[in-house]
Amino acid sequence: TEPATAMASAEELVAAGLSHAVARQLNCLTEDNKNTRKRALDAIRKETLGRDLSSGALQGLFDHLLKPLLRCLSDPMEKCRETSIQMLGDFIRRVPRPEDSLPYLVPALTQRLGGPEIVEPAEELRLALLGVLGLAVELCGGRLAAYVEDVVKILQRTLVDPFPDAKKESCRCTVSFARAVPEHFHMQAESLVKPLMQTISHQHSRVRVAVIEATGAVIQFGNAKSLDDVLSHFAQRLFDNSPQVRQAVTTVVGSWLLNLRDRYSYFHKLIPLLLSSFSDEILDIRLLAADYWKKAGCQWQQENEDDLKDKLDFLTSPPSLYPAGGKAFPSV
Repeated sequence: TEPATAMASAEELVAAGLSHAVARQLNCLTEDNKNTRKRALDAIRKETLGRDLSSGALQGLFDHLLKPLLRCLSDPMEKCRETSIQMLGDFIRRVPRPEDSLPYLVPALTQRLGGPEIVEPAEELRLALLGVLGLAVELCGGRLAAYVEDVVKILQRTLVDPFPDAKKESCRCTVSFARAVPEHFHMQAESLVKPLMQTISHQHSRVRVAVIEATGAVIQFGNAKSLDDVLSHFAQRLFDNSPQVRQAVTTVVGSWLLNLRDRYSYFHKLIPLLLSSFSDEILDIRLLAADYWKKAGCQWQQENEDDLKDKLDFLTSPPSLYPAGGKAFPSV
Protein backbone atom coordinates (compact mmCIF):
# COMPACT_ATOMS: atom_id res chain seq x y z
CA THR A 1 0.00 0.00 0.00
CA GLU A 2 1.05 3.60 -0.55
CA PRO A 3 1.31 4.53 3.18
CA ALA A 4 3.47 1.45 3.83
CA THR A 5 5.68 2.26 0.85
CA ALA A 6 6.05 5.85 2.03
CA MET A 7 6.96 4.68 5.54
CA ALA A 8 9.55 2.24 4.17
CA SER A 9 11.06 5.01 2.06
CA ALA A 10 11.21 7.32 5.08
CA GLU A 11 12.91 4.61 7.12
CA GLU A 12 15.44 4.07 4.35
CA LEU A 13 16.20 7.80 4.29
CA VAL A 14 16.70 7.85 8.07
CA ALA A 15 18.98 4.81 7.91
CA ALA A 16 20.95 6.30 5.01
CA GLY A 17 21.34 9.62 6.83
CA LEU A 18 22.59 7.98 10.02
CA SER A 19 24.87 5.65 8.06
CA HIS A 20 26.46 8.74 6.54
CA ALA A 21 26.69 10.37 9.97
CA VAL A 22 28.64 7.45 11.47
CA ALA A 23 30.89 6.94 8.44
CA ARG A 24 33.78 8.76 10.08
CA GLN A 25 33.39 6.68 13.24
CA LEU A 26 33.42 3.49 11.16
CA ASN A 27 36.76 4.56 9.69
CA CYS A 28 38.08 5.06 13.21
CA LEU A 29 37.44 1.37 14.01
CA THR A 30 40.60 0.53 12.06
CA GLU A 31 42.81 3.02 13.93
CA ASP A 32 45.82 1.70 15.86
CA ASN A 33 44.87 3.57 19.03
CA LYS A 34 42.60 1.36 21.12
CA ASN A 35 40.93 4.30 22.87
CA THR A 36 40.06 5.82 19.48
CA ARG A 37 38.39 2.54 18.48
CA LYS A 38 36.50 2.38 21.77
CA ARG A 39 35.24 5.97 21.46
CA ALA A 40 34.15 5.27 17.87
CA LEU A 41 32.10 2.25 18.93
CA ASP A 42 30.46 4.22 21.75
CA ALA A 43 29.61 7.03 19.32
CA ILE A 44 28.12 4.59 16.80
CA ARG A 45 25.99 3.01 19.52
CA LYS A 46 24.76 6.41 20.68
CA GLU A 47 23.86 7.52 17.13
CA THR A 48 22.00 4.28 16.32
CA LEU A 49 20.77 2.13 19.18
CA GLY A 50 20.71 5.14 21.47
CA ARG A 51 18.09 6.87 19.33
CA ASP A 52 14.35 6.22 19.29
CA LEU A 53 14.29 4.74 15.79
CA SER A 54 11.75 2.52 14.07
CA SER A 55 12.62 -1.15 13.63
CA GLY A 56 12.78 -0.61 9.86
CA ALA A 57 15.35 2.17 10.20
CA LEU A 58 17.37 0.01 12.59
CA GLN A 59 17.28 -2.81 10.04
CA GLY A 60 18.86 -0.55 7.42
CA LEU A 61 21.53 0.55 9.89
CA PHE A 62 22.23 -3.03 10.97
CA ASP A 63 22.73 -4.10 7.37
CA HIS A 64 25.31 -1.32 7.06
CA LEU A 65 27.04 -1.90 10.40
CA LEU A 66 27.01 -5.71 10.63
CA LYS A 67 30.36 -6.45 8.98
CA PRO A 68 32.30 -3.72 10.86
CA LEU A 69 30.82 -4.94 14.16
CA LEU A 70 31.75 -8.54 13.38
CA ARG A 71 35.32 -7.46 12.62
CA CYS A 72 35.43 -5.85 16.07
CA LEU A 73 34.90 -9.30 17.64
CA SER A 74 38.62 -9.88 17.10
CA ASP A 75 39.73 -6.45 18.36
CA PRO A 76 42.77 -6.72 20.69
CA MET A 77 40.99 -4.56 23.28
CA GLU A 78 38.53 -6.52 25.41
CA LYS A 79 36.24 -3.52 25.94
CA CYS A 80 35.86 -3.07 22.18
CA ARG A 81 34.94 -6.74 21.77
CA GLU A 82 32.46 -6.45 24.63
CA THR A 83 30.77 -3.37 23.14
CA SER A 84 30.48 -4.96 19.69
CA ILE A 85 28.91 -8.11 21.18
CA GLN A 86 26.39 -6.00 23.10
CA MET A 87 25.52 -4.02 19.98
CA LEU A 88 25.06 -7.18 17.91
CA GLY A 89 22.66 -8.57 20.50
CA ASP A 90 20.72 -5.31 20.72
CA PHE A 91 20.36 -5.06 16.94
CA ILE A 92 19.28 -8.69 16.57
CA ARG A 93 16.68 -8.19 19.30
CA ARG A 94 15.23 -5.02 17.74
CA VAL A 95 15.32 -5.47 13.95
CA PRO A 96 12.40 -7.08 12.06
CA ARG A 97 14.59 -9.42 9.98
CA PRO A 98 17.40 -10.76 12.20
CA GLU A 99 17.76 -13.73 9.84
CA ASP A 100 19.35 -11.42 7.25
CA SER A 101 22.46 -11.33 9.44
CA LEU A 102 22.93 -15.12 9.63
CA PRO A 103 25.23 -15.57 6.57
CA TYR A 104 27.80 -13.33 8.27
CA LEU A 105 26.96 -13.77 11.95
CA VAL A 106 27.16 -17.57 12.16
CA PRO A 107 30.61 -17.90 10.51
CA ALA A 108 31.92 -15.12 12.79
CA LEU A 109 30.60 -16.88 15.90
CA THR A 110 32.05 -20.17 14.65
CA GLN A 111 35.44 -18.53 14.24
CA ARG A 112 35.33 -17.16 17.80
CA LEU A 113 33.82 -20.18 19.54
CA GLY A 114 34.04 -23.28 17.34
CA GLY A 115 37.76 -23.84 16.91
CA PRO A 116 39.83 -26.59 18.57
CA GLU A 117 41.51 -23.94 20.74
CA ILE A 118 39.91 -21.12 22.73
CA VAL A 119 40.11 -17.98 20.59
CA GLU A 120 38.19 -15.57 22.85
CA PRO A 121 40.29 -15.41 26.04
CA ALA A 122 37.68 -13.63 28.22
CA GLU A 123 35.23 -16.14 29.69
CA GLU A 124 32.50 -13.54 30.18
CA LEU A 125 32.74 -12.60 26.50
CA ARG A 126 32.51 -16.26 25.47
CA LEU A 127 29.32 -16.37 27.52
CA ALA A 128 28.08 -13.17 25.85
CA LEU A 129 28.80 -14.61 22.39
CA LEU A 130 26.80 -17.71 23.32
CA GLY A 131 24.01 -15.35 24.37
CA VAL A 132 24.04 -13.85 20.87
CA LEU A 133 23.86 -17.35 19.39
CA GLY A 134 20.97 -18.25 21.71
CA LEU A 135 19.17 -15.06 20.71
CA ALA A 136 19.62 -15.92 17.02
CA VAL A 137 18.19 -19.41 17.65
CA GLU A 138 15.23 -17.95 19.54
CA LEU A 139 14.39 -15.31 16.92
CA CYS A 140 15.38 -17.05 13.68
CA GLY A 141 14.25 -20.60 14.48
CA GLY A 142 14.04 -22.83 11.43
CA ARG A 143 15.97 -20.34 9.30
CA LEU A 144 19.09 -21.66 11.01
CA ALA A 145 18.65 -25.03 9.30
CA ALA A 146 21.32 -24.14 6.74
CA TYR A 147 23.82 -23.59 9.56
CA VAL A 148 23.37 -26.81 11.55
CA GLU A 149 26.94 -27.93 11.00
CA ASP A 150 28.38 -24.61 12.22
CA VAL A 151 26.12 -24.36 15.27
CA VAL A 152 26.85 -27.95 16.31
CA LYS A 153 30.57 -27.27 15.85
CA ILE A 154 30.24 -24.34 18.27
CA LEU A 155 28.27 -26.37 20.82
CA GLN A 156 30.74 -29.28 20.68
CA ARG A 157 33.40 -26.86 21.86
CA THR A 158 31.46 -24.72 24.30
CA LEU A 159 29.80 -27.64 26.12
CA VAL A 160 33.26 -28.40 27.51
CA ASP A 161 34.24 -24.74 28.03
CA PRO A 162 36.15 -24.24 31.31
CA PHE A 163 33.63 -21.55 32.39
CA PRO A 164 30.61 -23.17 34.14
CA ASP A 165 28.17 -20.46 33.00
CA ALA A 166 29.26 -21.04 29.40
CA LYS A 167 28.52 -24.75 29.83
CA LYS A 168 25.02 -23.97 31.11
CA GLU A 169 24.32 -21.50 28.30
CA SER A 170 25.55 -24.07 25.78
CA CYS A 171 23.13 -26.62 27.20
CA ARG A 172 20.22 -24.18 26.97
CA CYS A 173 21.20 -23.34 23.40
CA THR A 174 21.39 -27.04 22.54
CA VAL A 175 17.82 -27.60 23.71
CA SER A 176 16.50 -24.55 21.83
CA PHE A 177 18.38 -25.44 18.65
CA ALA A 178 17.21 -29.06 18.67
CA ARG A 179 13.60 -27.90 18.93
CA ALA A 180 14.04 -25.19 16.29
CA VAL A 181 15.42 -27.44 13.51
CA PRO A 182 14.48 -31.02 14.49
CA GLU A 183 14.47 -32.44 10.96
CA HIS A 184 18.05 -31.23 10.37
CA PHE A 185 19.40 -31.53 13.90
CA HIS A 186 19.12 -35.33 14.00
CA MET A 187 21.89 -35.69 11.40
CA GLN A 188 24.43 -33.95 13.65
CA ALA A 189 23.08 -34.70 17.13
CA GLU A 190 25.24 -37.73 17.82
CA SER A 191 28.39 -35.59 17.83
CA LEU A 192 27.11 -33.72 20.91
CA VAL A 193 26.77 -36.82 23.08
CA LYS A 194 30.49 -37.12 23.86
CA PRO A 195 30.97 -33.50 25.07
CA LEU A 196 27.78 -33.74 27.10
CA MET A 197 28.94 -36.93 28.84
CA GLN A 198 32.32 -35.29 29.50
CA THR A 199 30.46 -32.58 31.41
CA ILE A 200 27.73 -34.59 33.18
CA SER A 201 29.82 -35.12 36.33
CA HIS A 202 30.82 -31.43 36.69
CA GLN A 203 31.20 -30.25 40.30
CA HIS A 204 28.35 -27.71 40.00
CA SER A 205 24.95 -29.35 40.34
CA ARG A 206 23.30 -26.74 38.11
CA VAL A 207 25.69 -27.66 35.31
CA ARG A 208 24.84 -31.35 35.80
CA VAL A 209 21.12 -30.54 35.62
CA ALA A 210 21.61 -28.49 32.45
CA VAL A 211 23.62 -31.32 30.84
CA ILE A 212 20.93 -33.89 31.66
CA GLU A 213 18.22 -31.67 30.15
CA ALA A 214 20.33 -31.04 27.03
CA THR A 215 20.99 -34.76 26.68
CA GLY A 216 17.24 -35.32 26.81
CA ALA A 217 16.79 -33.04 23.78
CA VAL A 218 19.78 -34.48 21.88
CA ILE A 219 18.41 -38.03 22.17
CA GLN A 220 14.79 -36.97 21.58
CA PHE A 221 15.54 -35.01 18.42
CA GLY A 222 18.59 -37.00 17.38
CA ASN A 223 19.38 -40.69 17.20
CA ALA A 224 18.07 -42.87 20.02
CA LYS A 225 20.88 -45.34 19.28
CA SER A 226 23.10 -42.96 21.25
CA LEU A 227 21.20 -44.02 24.39
CA ASP A 228 23.78 -46.76 24.95
CA ASP A 229 26.43 -44.06 25.41
CA VAL A 230 24.24 -42.18 27.88
CA LEU A 231 22.44 -44.63 30.14
CA SER A 232 25.37 -45.63 32.36
CA HIS A 233 26.03 -41.95 33.09
CA PHE A 234 22.34 -41.39 33.87
CA ALA A 235 22.37 -44.40 36.20
CA GLN A 236 25.26 -42.85 38.13
CA ARG A 237 23.37 -39.56 38.43
CA LEU A 238 20.48 -41.39 40.14
CA PHE A 239 22.87 -41.60 43.13
CA ASP A 240 23.79 -37.90 42.87
CA ASN A 241 23.87 -35.93 46.13
CA SER A 242 21.67 -33.24 44.56
CA PRO A 243 17.91 -33.93 44.47
CA GLN A 244 17.61 -31.53 41.52
CA VAL A 245 19.97 -33.74 39.50
CA ARG A 246 18.08 -36.94 40.37
CA GLN A 247 14.80 -35.21 39.52
CA ALA A 248 16.21 -34.11 36.15
CA VAL A 249 17.18 -37.71 35.31
CA THR A 250 13.70 -38.92 36.29
CA THR A 251 12.03 -36.25 34.15
CA VAL A 252 14.18 -36.93 31.09
CA VAL A 253 13.83 -40.72 31.31
CA GLY A 254 10.07 -40.39 31.82
CA SER A 255 9.83 -38.08 28.83
CA TRP A 256 11.78 -40.57 26.69
CA LEU A 257 9.38 -43.36 27.70
CA LEU A 258 6.51 -41.21 26.41
CA ASN A 259 8.02 -39.44 23.42
CA LEU A 260 10.97 -41.26 21.82
CA ARG A 261 10.14 -42.30 18.27
CA ASP A 262 11.24 -45.94 18.76
CA ARG A 263 10.56 -45.94 22.49
CA TYR A 264 9.30 -49.54 22.73
CA SER A 265 12.69 -50.75 21.49
CA TYR A 266 14.30 -49.04 24.49
CA PHE A 267 11.75 -49.76 27.23
CA HIS A 268 13.91 -52.57 28.64
CA LYS A 269 16.76 -50.07 29.12
CA LEU A 270 14.72 -47.09 30.34
CA ILE A 271 12.28 -48.75 32.74
CA PRO A 272 14.98 -49.83 35.27
CA LEU A 273 16.12 -46.20 35.54
CA LEU A 274 12.59 -44.94 36.16
CA LEU A 275 11.90 -47.69 38.71
CA SER A 276 15.06 -46.68 40.60
CA SER A 277 13.43 -43.33 41.31
CA PHE A 278 10.56 -45.13 43.10
CA SER A 279 12.91 -45.59 46.06
CA ASP A 280 14.36 -42.05 46.08
CA GLU A 281 14.54 -40.45 49.52
CA ILE A 282 12.68 -37.36 48.23
CA LEU A 283 8.91 -37.80 48.07
CA ASP A 284 8.44 -35.46 45.10
CA ILE A 285 10.84 -37.56 43.01
CA ARG A 286 9.04 -40.77 43.97
CA LEU A 287 5.71 -39.19 42.99
CA LEU A 288 7.20 -37.89 39.72
CA ALA A 289 8.45 -41.36 38.82
CA ALA A 290 5.05 -42.89 39.65
CA ASP A 291 3.31 -40.31 37.48
CA TYR A 292 5.54 -41.08 34.47
CA TRP A 293 5.10 -44.82 35.10
CA LYS A 294 1.32 -44.41 35.03
CA LYS A 295 1.38 -42.19 31.92
CA ALA A 296 3.70 -44.57 30.05
CA GLY A 297 1.50 -47.54 30.97
CA CYS A 298 -1.71 -45.82 29.88
CA GLN A 299 -0.10 -44.69 26.62
CA TRP A 300 1.17 -48.21 25.89
CA GLN A 301 -2.29 -49.60 26.61
CA GLN A 302 -3.96 -47.11 24.25
CA GLU A 303 -1.42 -47.64 21.47
CA ASN A 304 -1.80 -51.43 21.70
CA GLU A 305 -5.55 -51.48 22.29
CA ASP A 306 -6.29 -53.91 19.47
CA ASP A 307 -3.79 -56.47 20.76
CA LEU A 308 -5.01 -56.08 24.34
CA LYS A 309 -8.76 -55.95 23.61
CA ASP A 310 -9.57 -59.46 24.80
CA LYS A 311 -7.52 -59.11 27.96
CA LEU A 312 -9.04 -55.72 28.75
CA ASP A 313 -12.58 -56.95 28.13
CA PHE A 314 -12.43 -60.37 29.79
CA LEU A 315 -9.76 -60.24 32.46
CA THR A 316 -11.70 -60.81 35.68
CA SER A 317 -8.83 -60.90 38.16
CA PRO A 318 -5.33 -59.36 38.27
CA PRO A 319 -2.50 -61.40 36.76
CA SER A 320 -0.22 -63.34 39.08
CA LEU A 321 2.50 -61.23 40.71
CA TYR A 322 0.51 -58.04 39.97
CA PRO A 323 1.32 -55.50 42.70
CA ALA A 324 -1.12 -54.89 45.52
CA GLY A 325 -3.43 -51.96 44.83
CA GLY A 326 -2.78 -52.59 41.15
CA LYS A 327 -5.22 -49.95 39.97
CA ALA A 328 -2.54 -47.39 40.73
CA PHE A 329 -0.11 -49.25 38.47
CA PRO A 330 -1.35 -49.53 34.88
CA SER A 331 2.09 -50.89 34.11
CA VAL A 332 4.00 -51.08 30.89
